[in-house]
Amino acid sequence: MKIKHPLLTTVATALLAVCASNAAYASGSDDYISLNLGEYNALRNNQQAFQYGGEYRFAEWGYGVRPILGAFGDTKGAAYGYGGLNWDVALIPNQLYIVPNFAVGAYHEGAGKDLGGVLEFRSGIELDYQFQNQHQLGIALNHLSNASIYSHNPGEESIIVTYSVPVSQVRTLLHF
Repeated sequence: MKIKHPLLTTVATALLAVCASNAAYASGSDDYISLNLGEYNALRNNQQAFQYGGEYRFAEWGYGVRPILGAFGDTKGAAYGYGGLNWDVALIPNQLYIVPNFAVGAYHEGAGKDLGGVLEFRSGIELDYQFQNQHQLGIALNHLSNASIYSHNPGEESIIVTYSVPVSQVRTLLHF
């Protein structure tokens, strides 16, 4: 599959560079790479699209807070690159987490939904199950809007399924 979004390509390249630059970390790093798929504009009856994306979740700063970098695109040509914070709250330690999140980023509508402007804010909530091998499977509901900084602010909601893998396991698999 060829990615046709310049913004998404740039952010994906940046994510790969971050992964490569973190190779000096100890193998016990709890950075995660997360991939996601779902429905863009899922709670509205117009301009729905298939959404796909990825996120780099850095090691926890403390109290479950971790910085994130990510991007998504959809089948109508929209793309969004962002940076923000996740807050991993253990409902059942090492097994079930609720993850509120907030991010800010740049949006390109393509032939997709006009969200009012380039600067957009994402807020969301995710529920993750962590397997014994530290992989996580989750479902997330995210809201994307410009917080009324532009005159047009329709917003959109995405429902996505996420799969996250510790970076140390990816490095071992790829032998670097």
